[in-house]
Amino acid sequence: MSTLSQSGNATQVNGAPLTTTVTNSVGTLLSAEIDKRVTKIRPMATPVDQLSRCGDIRHAGSMKVQYYTADVKEVSTNISSDYTGSDYQALPNGDQSSGQLTLHVDNPAIFSVSETILMPEVTINKAPLMLYLTKVDVDSISGIVVNEIKNAGTTFNMGVKTGRKVVRMGRAAGELDVQTPQFETIPKRSENYCQIFKMQVEESAIHRLANKEAQWGFSDQEEVAIIDMRQGMEKNFIFGRKAIITNGTTPDEIYITGGIWNQDGLQEYKYEKESFTETNLIEICRKVFTGGKGSARKILMGGSEFIEMLSNLPYQKVVNGADSVTRWGLEFREIKSNFGTLYVIHNEIFDQCGHEKSAMVIDPNMLTKYVHIPFSTQKLDLRSAGTRNTDAVVITEASCLVLRNPACHMRIEAE
Repeated sequence: MSTLSQSGNATQVNGAPLTTTVTNSVGTLLSAEIDKRVTKIRPMATPVDQLSRCGDIRHAGSMKVQYYTADVKEVSTNISSDYTGSDYQALPNGDQSSGQLTLHVDNPAIFSVSETILMPEVTINKAPLMLYLTKVDVDSISGIVVNEIKNAGTTFNMGVKTGRKVVRMGRAAGELDVQTPQFETIPKRSENYCQIFKMQVEESAIHRLANKEAQWGFSDQEEVAIIDMRQGMEKNFIFGRKAIITNGTTPDEIYITGGIWNQDGLQEYKYEKESFTETNLIEICRKVFTGGKGSARKILMGGSEFIEMLSNLPYQKVVNGADSVTRWGLEFREIKSNFGTLYVIHNEIFDQCGHEKSAMVIDPNMLTKYVHIPFSTQKLDLRSAGTRNTDAVVITEASCLVLRNPACHMRIEAE
């Protein structure tokens, strides 16, 4: 008969070999390996859950998770109303201080005094208009024209129309300048809830001892249960609605996690299903990879109709979609563009949740999983409790997913 004894920080086993049963009875030495084993159970059926287990995992001390997101400063905005001032009259070189323009823009908050701006769609002497900012108001910016002017006194029709782009460029300081307008970023605090996911597996003692035509044991039951549990988690991780509810029978609160599809700040792209072409794919790549938005390799997962459209595209030189790659235990089709690389995968959860025509681009480096209760199994002694003559195991995890820097990710939907 084996006995266990405690000495210092260790437990000794006497009179029997060390087994997983003994190990699990005294601690959680093997629990660190559970998540690694889970990732090998049908990973292609739950790509988001798979990514989350292979990426950034953080411990959550509470069921309520608060996290911070901070996007990079916008690099451009647009003119909000036509320029109605007088035509610009060129001044002698070196004396541009009085030749200032005031322009109304959509988002003046991204600009600061002493920055230079470029208007690529407005030209003077066949060159894009450039200003040095001297004033920023709540709805407008003012600046000095810095384009080279060859003939003083020449009058230019500015042609500044609504919708024209205004690009933020670098600061310009004088020789004696010591200070410059300050620039700080205050991250936005967001919140999500960890959801307690559970699955229970039972097998009666008689069933376990009975002869069976197929080799189907309790561990096989556990594997099937984990597959079903992960598929349910995948649906909540993507399309779940954040909430705290009670079931009416007990005062206990039930936390429901919010899915990444519903998180605020994501980019959005709408397309017409009947006219989706390679041009749309290039637009998606341009929008999701430009403007300092994350890494140059992102994951596109979608429903069957969307993936079918991508598969039928006649890729040209600017887009290559022939290669397959394996990452994070998942097999992707690789689409390379001049903007970045997309790893494409069909996610059957999109079909099950009514999003056959939709897709989502995720930056895996900006996906974080918060875990309050790690994936674990607990054996229930229902026999001793006089409940049922069964072997029972409860599988539990309390977790949620969040997208850091939401602008790095994109929702894609049919109009």
